[in-house]
Amino acid sequence: MPEKNTLPLKDRMQIARAQMPERDSAARSRSFEEVNLGLTAEAALAEATRCLACAHPACVADCPVGVKIKDFVALAFAGDYLAAAAKLREDNALPAITGRVCPQENQCEGGCVLGKKGAPLAIGYLERFVADYERQSGQLGLPANAPSTGKSVAIVGSGPSALSAAGDLIQKGHRVRVFEALHEIGGVLIYGIPEFRLPKSIVKNEVDNLRRMGVEFETDVVVGKSVTIDELLASEHFDAVFVATGAGLPQFLGIPGEHFNGVYSANEFLTRINLMRAYQFPVYDEPIYDCHDRDVIVVGGGNTAMDAVRTARRLGARSATLVYRRSAAEMPARAEEVKHAREEGVAFHLLTAPVEFLGDEKGWLTGARCVRMELGAPDASGRRRPVEIAGSEFVLPVNVAIIGVGTTANPLIQSTTPGLKTTPRNYIVADPETLHTSKRGVFAGGDIVSGSATVILAMGAGRKAAASIHAYLTTGEW
Repeated sequence: MPEKNTLPLKDRMQIARAQMPERDSAARSRSFEEVNLGLTAEAALAEATRCLACAHPACVADCPVGVKIKDFVALAFAGDYLAAAAKLREDNALPAITGRVCPQENQCEGGCVLGKKGAPLAIGYLERFVADYERQSGQLGLPANAPSTGKSVAIVGSGPSALSAAGDLIQKGHRVRVFEALHEIGGVLIYGIPEFRLPKSIVKNEVDNLRRMGVEFETDVVVGKSVTIDELLASEHFDAVFVATGAGLPQFLGIPGEHFNGVYSANEFLTRINLMRAYQFPVYDEPIYDCHDRDVIVVGGGNTAMDAVRTARRLGARSATLVYRRSAAEMPARAEEVKHAREEGVAFHLLTAPVEFLGDEKGWLTGARCVRMELGAPDASGRRRPVEIAGSEFVLPVNVAIIGVGTTANPLIQSTTPGLKTTPRNYIVADPETLHTSKRGVFAGGDIVSGSATVILAMGAGRKAAASIHAYLTTGEW
């Protein structure tokens, strides 16, 4: 049993929440090195001391993957960081990742009792600390696998939902093979999140940990083209398939001028930066229209838009500006990311929307005609609807425009899998509890079912899918 925290509760509540050390904003605005530096051991101990060890911890109920937060924090308080990391891995296959990119403020930390009268426990910071300690120690606490069941599962995609499901299924004794269309494993964790927020080495380390557990990975396999779902079940002899391909088909604004050179989707822009290593220029050739000394705007207000505009700033943009049609209060990006962007010199044009892109006779982008907006009544999202202000048009000088207003489902698997039911927007229909699709033996979860969401919600779907797949493989019931 770990050493018990005997400090009175009222004294714990007086301890200030740990602050995350950060790289200097001026230096980091031109660097792809990680912004957040991680807690020291002393800061981690002080933070773990704050935990009230609730009898019925709401933080656990609010965690999409059900991490035993109270238990791992108690082990961290006792200084047994390896045991704390092992406790995390019982429910979370990617703790060093979620400790960096999970929006804890809206989930586990949102349920923390400490937050009712002050700052909630910094669960994400502690999660990152123990996961990083484990990695740096070289003493990996992987959970044991059950004896082999003789059953095999194919997982399509290698993003957070896929990796989470793989971690659970391999522990249950099934053979697991992950198929990825691109040449690197990690899905959105690799191609969608910038190096300064989530270093690629962290993702690769977590993937290697799954390899050590026995998960098999195969890259450059486009399921729906290289092999179909039906072929995986028949000629490839998999007993179940989990479709976790995400929702990576970019959406555009549908305004005149989007055809001009210099207009990107945020997906393409970030993929070229991350997967093709433009952030390591000149070691790697820069596979994008150069942002250096150019005026760049990013349209949108979510985390992807924030990633894109902060990336443009690091690539040497003369100006890097976020254009968002609502106010800061409605912006869905994490507060920390907005704070970092402002510190790094990103400009914000709020309550603003482009209505046309302008270009020169050679087809290159030169500007964005925009209008001012005001907020009206709430729409279906619960946020107040932006309404155009008549006569408010103005032109922003722009050389590069990056559209980060969301994504939708890529239709490849749906179009090549007879009998697979989809929604009118081409998402796969899956039972919300079992994640069964309309096709026996085929499960689906994450963004390909729910639409774009967070890493941790996708991981929660992966865990739910793994439990359901295990039940199907052991009972045969559908």
